[in-house]
Amino acid sequence: MISKEMSIAVMVSDGKKSADFFKEKVGLEASAEGHWVVVWPEGSTLKVHLCEGDVDPGNTGIAFYVPDVAAKEAELRKNGVNITMPTKKESWGTNAMFADPDGNTYWLKEGAEQ
Repeated sequence: MISKEMSIAVMVSDGKKSADFFKEKVGLEASAEGHWVVVWPEGSTLKVHLCEGDVDPGNTGIAFYVPDVAAKEAELRKNGVNITMPTKKESWGTNAMFADPDGNTYWLKEGAEQ
């Protein structure tokens, strides 16, 4: 049986700096134990492992589900986060994108999958 707990690795230049970004500016939980630096939404069993190494910036394909994308975008902008795609309503849903300090991009998606 595969556990419900999962992690996704994202290459970053500085794990601690990236964890601080996600905690202070995005509002996620964070933990750093040596190389194992992770961030996650409160109560989630899915964690993003901020793996230090050679960075290859781009769309990670990682999405954070929120009840109101426009409100979260406004909060992130207020916190100085680089919004790479403003809130946009599509036939398949409402979303936006933001970048971390290394240029990796993440989706904000509106939905009940919170």
